Amino acid sequence: MRVELLSEDRSGGLVLQRLTECILRQFTKDYSCFLRPHRGCGYWPDHPEQKPAPFSAGLLELLPAKLRAYDKVYSGTDTIVIVCIDSDDHDPEELMSRLKATCRSYAQNLATVIAISVEEMESWILADKNAILLAYPDADMDRLSEYEQDSVCGTWEVLCDVILRDQSPRIRRIGYPAIGQYKATWAEKISKYMLPGNNVSPSFKKYEMALSSAVRQVLHA
Repeated sequence: MRVELLSEDRSGGLVLQRLTECILRQFTKDYSCFLRPHRGCGYWPDHPEQKPAPFSAGLLELLPAKLRAYDKVYSGTDTIVIVCIDSDDHDPEELMSRLKATCRSYAQNLATVIAISVEEMESWILADKNAILLAYPDADMDRLSEYEQDSVCGTWEVLCDVILRDQSPRIRRIGYPAIGQYKATWAEKISKYMLPGNNVSPSFKKYEMALSSAVRQVLHA
């Protein structure tokens, strides 16, 4: 089985990859999982049937063309294409509907799965308390208990507070691109300990169910 993971960036993609591989191992050991990070979410292309504009790098901008390519190359094989995106301030259901329609249009011969993290991929990290504590034993669990799972509240800022405590305001003021390195470090360290069974994020659970269903269909096709 071949699994292609299309993510907005490497840090969120790494969390997705490690959780995905945990799920895959419940069904088979015979798989290859490839992470394809992008430079952010990007924008829906105005003309998805055409080639992407020069220098396009965002996930949404490249998605139709990539799906067409996957469909051409891997049609008839045990391949699953996973598209992972943050909902940010968009309605998750509307985003899911549009992504599913895009997959149906351009990868109709492949199994596809949509993963939408609400609000950001950090919400999936915050949903595994045990993993956070194993990676950062001094993490602020009182601050974590204040977080409402999968709420739109500035999720990476909450994770910053949990991990860095009193240093968080200073780091949050730094902004991007420096904060991107912090987020990558947190994702790298915490994702090593993350397990699907420990994750309480509703958006992750939807992804877990969708992926499990797709794997069963591919294996028994």
